[in-house]
Amino acid sequence: MNRKLAMVLAAGVGLTLVLAGCSAGGSASSDKGSGSGSSKKGGLISIIVNDPSNPYWKTEGDVASAEAKSLGYKSNVSASKGDTNTESNLIDTAITNKSVAIILDPANASGSIGAVKKADAAGIPVILVNAEINQSGLAKAQLVSNNAQGAALGAQEWVKDVGDSGNYAELFGAPSDNNAQTRSNGYKTVLSQYPGLKEVAKQVANWDRTQGHDKMQSILQANPDIKGVIPGNDEMALGAVAALKEAGKLDQVKVGGFDGSPDAVDAIKAGELQYTVLQPVATFAKKAVQEADSFIRTGKTGASQEKQAFDCVLITKANADKVTSPFTLAE
Repeated sequence: MNRKLAMVLAAGVGLTLVLAGCSAGGSASSDKGSGSGSSKKGGLISIIVNDPSNPYWKTEGDVASAEAKSLGYKSNVSASKGDTNTESNLIDTAITNKSVAIILDPANASGSIGAVKKADAAGIPVILVNAEINQSGLAKAQLVSNNAQGAALGAQEWVKDVGDSGNYAELFGAPSDNNAQTRSNGYKTVLSQYPGLKEVAKQVANWDRTQGHDKMQSILQANPDIKGVIPGNDEMALGAVAALKEAGKLDQVKVGGFDGSPDAVDAIKAGELQYTVLQPVATFAKKAVQEADSFIRTGKTGASQEKQAFDCVLITKANADKVTSPFTLAE
């Protein structure tokens, strides 16, 4: 293992230990419930995702809903489309419908705090998935991918594909989502170790495939000599791949992904995408419902800490066939 890779992996392990370690002095422990629990199951679990047109968020909702039903609850999946006003209205609906818990993928790190406060005031436990809010102690749990670890993992693979010198571009996710900056920082941690690599463009594409395509077109016009593109998620990556194919440059410009979506895995198999970093959304969406169930019954989630990080896994052509279902890699 070379010294650079060791530094990167050590940083990822360090963050995992911080997030998964002792809760003293950090985020409020998720075992400190606001009540003793009812020791009963049943009722409605409301699940609010971002946008199910994206396979990542669709899987998040599907898995959470299936787990709720398997545990004896009714479930309802709705989407905020990243809009805090819509999200607030959906929280109101969940309260009116007497939900026993809410599984929420927050629309905005700061803007979603008010919605979580409303549910908490109504006595409904909220479990956050995929993205965090900028306040601890409101949600009973926050379950996310270890984005810093995943970004470092992806960036190291990206350097292997692109090389250690040349011009490159970055496609950035939604600025309102802390994951976007965390991944960008993770990329920079690795790529800054290679002085020959120069970032000549950085465009916000809001996690969207169409925007990724359009931003890639404009980047190519201004920087026709780039060697690689490092996007914050698969949808932007696949948009960039489409633009590069149209420009006849896909064989000259290497693109990596982040999410592990079915379309990205297919693109890897086809040789169009170099890799993707699989987020274990199917794992933590299921876990979120299990913690909600525990809290409903006992007043505790069963987790030692509110914020919980789940490590990501690199998917390349070598192991793409082991992705047996959306966002799930076989052992």
